[in-house]
Amino acid sequence: MYTSWASSAAARKTMQGNRGRDTKAELAVRRLAHASGLRYRVNARPEPDLRRTADLLFTRARVAVFIDGCYWHGCPEHFTMPATNLNYWSTKIGRNRERDAETTALLAERGWLVLRFWEHEVPASVAERIGQAVRVRRAGLSV
Repeated sequence: MYTSWASSAAARKTMQGNRGRDTKAELAVRRLAHASGLRYRVNARPEPDLRRTADLLFTRARVAVFIDGCYWHGCPEHFTMPATNLNYWSTKIGRNRERDAETTALLAERGWLVLRFWEHEVPASVAERIGQAVRVRRAGLSV
């Protein structure tokens, strides 16, 4: 018999309903970036041999953007460890953080500029910083 990782059926249903892409934060940033004239790929792999997907990907400029959820990625400002199922969640969030750091390092080694933002950051500010970085990279300057 399969034993669920969730502490209850309700918790399992809630967690299954969480989105892996097209979050409110992502959509807000994408709308603003698109309105400013930027064109990008959504939820795409920067490198075919890496099982990692960027939220926004600017292939020619080699800029990969990740908008990390405060809960899932352990935001130092907003994350609080759940009281229930502590061992599972501390391992899960720790592994997510490790994977984020590994992804950033791997892509940087391959010539990508990796931009990471938290979901709580102001979308207009995030979109502006993305636009600046992409324009600089397109112009052949380093960021």
